[in-house]
Amino acid sequence: MNYTCFNCNKSVDFSFLRKRIRCPYCGSKILFKPRKDITKVQAR
Repeated sequence: MNYTCFNCNKSVDFSFLRKRIRCPYCGSKILFKPRKDITKVQAR
């Protein structure tokens, strides 16, 4: 499972995050899981 850094937009492997929750490239604490499927909702 990969996460993406919100600051530098680089992919971070989950195995690295077991030690600490920080981006190894820029040191940011904000990481997110990118979504694979796009859900479209139609307004009524």
